[in-house]
Amino acid sequence: MSIKIIKKGNGLEKLMKRAEELHGQHKVKFTDMYSSEFISSCSEFQSIDELFDASGFKVESKEDFEAIPDAEWEVFITQNTSFGSWLEMQKAAVAAYTKKQLGL
Repeated sequence: MSIKIIKKGNGLEKLMKRAEELHGQHKVKFTDMYSSEFISSCSEFQSIDELFDASGFKVESKEDFEAIPDAEWEVFITQNTSFGSWLEMQKAAVAAYTKKQLGL
């Protein structure tokens, strides 16, 4: 069995260009990685800021976030999102961000 590929437009070229732009290391804003769409899809919150507010931790900077005790953050995430761990949530956020950047 063979599959015939028919090229219509430049969709594949656009996808390849977007993939090339994502290659390598990039700095991504926390609010872009954890977009409102992502947060609302996995929790009762509408934004990462709402999630932070509900956590009881003051998060106004990278340093504030890094100061949160890992165990307490893990408990908050597992109890307030659809994820079984913070790591699982991070991986899902990266996948959703990448998919969006690729235009998929």
